[in-house]
Amino acid sequence: MKAVIAGEEFSLLPQKAMIWPRLETLLLADLHLGKVNHFRRYGIAVPSKANDHNLEIIVDLLQATRPRRVICLGDLFHSHYNTEWEVFGEVVSHFRAISFELVLGNHDIMSERQYERKGIQIHEQLQIDRMVLTHHPQEQIEADCYNLAGHIHPGVCLRGKGRQSLMLPCFYFGKNQGLLPAFGMFTGLARITPRKEGKVFAILEDKVLEL
Repeated sequence: MKAVIAGEEFSLLPQKAMIWPRLETLLLADLHLGKVNHFRRYGIAVPSKANDHNLEIIVDLLQATRPRRVICLGDLFHSHYNTEWEVFGEVVSHFRAISFELVLGNHDIMSERQYERKGIQIHEQLQIDRMVLTHHPQEQIEADCYNLAGHIHPGVCLRGKGRQSLMLPCFYFGKNQGLLPAFGMFTGLARITPRKEGKVFAILEDKVLEL
């Protein structure tokens, strides 16, 4: 699904990521790698295969899109170090031609050295032309800038006949701010209320649908 945001064309993907074709850049947010292991550590029953599924999608995306640059808008990893971090490091090493970058989020609590050791460049925020990439949505956005953020895990509620309803992850783009869906599994959804000028793109299993 193509979408023009603040004068830039993006491709919105059902894998809950977006491509910036002009810059050959893959954008995603809130992978929360290691969250499954974190849950299981505290006795919460979560299928261990969910870890593999997240990483398989990442690898498939990288092979299919061949970006020059990958930028995660925060919460790449869920908590403290565990073995899934090493597995992700192997993915980064395999795709040596790609620059992996992280805009730090509230869950990205490991030391800078850990990221550097895996070849991941970190930023507090990152501005590319008019686009300001952050984890938390900015409360004040400078004139002529557009903020792309994660953190919220946006979802949209679709209603059917009677009391039927379905909550789906979505991309949301307002006048000067856009929200990316959470890439990772078991991240939950926060229902958004779109403004009149906003655009909502719901994510189905194999396609993106503008509402």
